[in-house]
Order: sequence, then structure tokens, then C-alpha cells
Amino acid sequence: MAMHFRKVSGFNRGILFELLSDAYSFDSRWQECCGADWKEFDDFFFDNPRIADRYGFITVLNGKPVGLASWDPRKMPEYVEIGHNCIISSHKGNGYGAVQLREALRRIAGQDAGKIVVTTNARMLPARRMYESVGFTVCGTRGNESRTAFSGDYVDYEMMLP
Repeated sequence: MAMHFRKVSGFNRGILFELLSDAYSFDSRWQECCGADWKEFDDFFFDNPRIADRYGFITVLNGKPVGLASWDPRKMPEYVEIGHNCIISSHKGNGYGAVQLREALRRIAGQDAGKIVVTTNARMLPARRMYESVGFTVCGTRGNESRTAFSGDYVDYEMMLP
């Protein structure tokens, strides 16, 4: 396995949207609910490459983009929030998401944050298991009244940094 983590700016506009669309292709409601947001995220990172390269990366396996991780530093030093974090469908279930997440955590730990937070949906069991496997703990749950309510309530996680 030749896994690498590369700068977002080394790819073409649209790759982030493509990765997210593939990762959530198991349920077409995700694209319907979030497609415009994914496009906006892609546009923002490609319009701001310095931000993209400091607060995100693309995971490449054997020369092919297979995932992405990003985080929002605007609440530092109190906390950093994990943003989009996904692996494409054909590569799920192989542990790549945990490897990718550990790389994101390593990078975040060097950015002077007190803790890292992330939110996922209750029915996203693989994501929940992954966050818990790398050391996140559940710190709360919230009702989901949004367009993504089909995926369950929100589950909030946190990880304190030394």
C-alpha cells in the first residue's frame, strides 16, 4: 500500500466535490441535501489554496485520490473542528479512514489547539467507530431537524490535546 497525503492545491478544482459525492453515494439523499455545500467547499478551498493546504489534504493510494480530510481552525486556541473527512466508496472498510484521520490529528496537534471536536450522525456507525478508535469520546447528542435527519441525530465527539 503506497498511501500519501498531498496538498489540495496539487489537484484540479472539483476533486473535493467528486470525493465527497463518491463517499456519500450509498444514499442519494446526501447528494440532494449536501451537493451545493460540497461545491461551495470545493470552490472555497480552490479560491484559497493557502487555507486549503494548511487545513486539509487529499489522501492518495497507489497514485489515485481516495479521500480527504479538512478542519476549521477559527475557534483556536480553544478548539479545532474536523470538517469534511471521507474515503471513496470503493476503498471503505479497509482502515484507510482511520489512517487519514490520524494524519489530520497529527497536523492539528501542531497548530496550538486545546481540543479537537467533530460531529457525525448517529446512523453513521463506521464513522462513529473510527472516531472512537482513534481516541475521541462522545460529549453529547443533539436532535437533527435538518435536511439530513434521515441519518439520525447528531453525535458530538471531542479529544483533548496535551
